[in-house]
Amino acid sequence: MSELIIAIFRLNGRLLVSGDRLVTSLGLTSARWQVLGAIGISPTPEPVARLARNMGLTRQSVQRIVGELLAEGFVELKDNPHHRSAKLVVMTAKGEQAYRAALRLQAPWVNMLAEGLDEQGIEAAGKLLDTLRQRLEQSPVEGGQT
Repeated sequence: MSELIIAIFRLNGRLLVSGDRLVTSLGLTSARWQVLGAIGISPTPEPVARLARNMGLTRQSVQRIVGELLAEGFVELKDNPHHRSAKLVVMTAKGEQAYRAALRLQAPWVNMLAEGLDEQGIEAAGKLLDTLRQRLEQSPVEGGQT
């Protein structure tokens, strides 16, 4: 399991570097693209805290990225009828255009990565990763203890 975790860390690093290269011409980074993706797939506008929970990230890290996206006009904040201080994060037309362009760039990249791989193997790997994520969510490591 330790070797799998190390492989996942290494894969994550390579995905971030490759993702950065893929979307840099759009004014995005992998982190910005990831946040735009979370906004894009959400059925309703969400505040930063809920976006962060959905992404499995800290509120502070998502808040920092939202701040960058806001400063560059990719997102805007709207009033939240359920909470005065927790504004809703919404993509602007510029953000939607960049997100759609990123998805167009992503398609051939994903196809290249999947080339020659067995569909059942991909599904099994996805299920394994999802199981590990769920276990971590149910019993997070704190202070070196499980």
